[in-house]
Amino acid sequence: MEYFHIFLYVGFVLLVALGSTRLVRLLKLPNVTGYIVTGIIVGPFVFGLLFNNFTYEGIKDGIIYQYVNRISWVSNIALGFIAFSIGTSFKASMIKSVGKKVIIITIFEALFASIAVLIALLILHLAMPDKVPLPAVLTLAAIASATAPAATLMVIKQYKASGKMVDTLLPVVALDDAAALILFAVLFQIATAISGGGSFDIYRMLLKPIIEIILSLAIGAIFGLLISLLNHFFKSRNNRLILIIFSIFSCAGIYYLFRCDFMGGFELSSLLMCMCAGALFTNLRKDCNKTLDLLDRFTSPIYLMFFVLSGASLDLTIFASDNGLFVLLIALVYIVIRVVGKWSGAFTGASISKCEPEIKNYLGLALVPQAGVAIGLATTAKAVLGENIETASLGSLIIAIILTSTLVYELIGPMISKFALKKAGQIPPQQ
Repeated sequence: MEYFHIFLYVGFVLLVALGSTRLVRLLKLPNVTGYIVTGIIVGPFVFGLLFNNFTYEGIKDGIIYQYVNRISWVSNIALGFIAFSIGTSFKASMIKSVGKKVIIITIFEALFASIAVLIALLILHLAMPDKVPLPAVLTLAAIASATAPAATLMVIKQYKASGKMVDTLLPVVALDDAAALILFAVLFQIATAISGGGSFDIYRMLLKPIIEIILSLAIGAIFGLLISLLNHFFKSRNNRLILIIFSIFSCAGIYYLFRCDFMGGFELSSLLMCMCAGALFTNLRKDCNKTLDLLDRFTSPIYLMFFVLSGASLDLTIFASDNGLFVLLIALVYIVIRVVGKWSGAFTGASISKCEPEIKNYLGLALVPQAGVAIGLATTAKAVLGENIETASLGSLIIAIILTSTLVYELIGPMISKFALKKAGQIPPQQ
């Protein structure tokens, strides 16, 4: 009977989330906003109150909270699909055509966003060390570099934008999330080491994260090579889609395997594994586009559940607690400072690369949207930190800040991207 209830709940969630797209379309907002709001409403901290005498006391022992936890593995798989899709953007032909300027811009805008958020939140940490923990500062700084490619692409397609800035923007967005994954792999390792206590030896703080990144890339490369070779024996798109799903599930499984003590307790990045697998697959298989088109259709309900579960994970008890105002304060600082970092970093990188004025002035504003990868990284942080009672509150704090900022970014991000493209002359007058 327990599974009967869970399946009914999942079906209910899918229907409500699908219906939300009608409403957000009337408001001219992206679907992801509707999914996140749906998750908040049908999650344990709103809908769950019906089963908990309309009180937050003991809400985490309630039936809806348990349902969300039982299906939380969907978020890990969805994040694998997102990372794999990002990897498929790294075609050799694209890298050669964009030249050094895109790489330079990406490095500067990603680093400036992370450094700006790091400095701003460090100031808050020094002022309020108990309210703004250092591990949360490092994790949020890493996540700050991520951008939402879906929101940016949506605006470009909707207004048929084209031109030099668009040609530069698209590969920057693709490389941007890759930079975020690498930064997260490093900074979150340091954050977990700090939150776990113990001595700060070189192996734990520097060598171990490097080993984990190299191992993640190597394992991802093996799976990318493997599914590319198996494509010689499986010709249909459906079979090739199964191979991609096999690689993503396997990467997730290996991630959990290496966390075991007998494997050394390595915290590999399933995101880097899947991204590397996608990059090798798209470069080794010239006929990959048809399979990737089918993958895009297959992943829609998975992404829907991912964003809904992300919204359901927003712990509203944080806002109801004495620290609620501090969470909103941190989120506000994160939102504003990240935009400043993105713009200044893109401007600096474009200036060094001697790009056109419209690229220097407006590219950074088109990088404001933030959603999928940022939420996925925050969800990963919450899952890892939530395994330890002492650090569980850190995970809840991080995802609360990211989801709060995401809601704001998803509301204003597409509008800012449209403004940037229009001011840069990339939108045709008839549009």
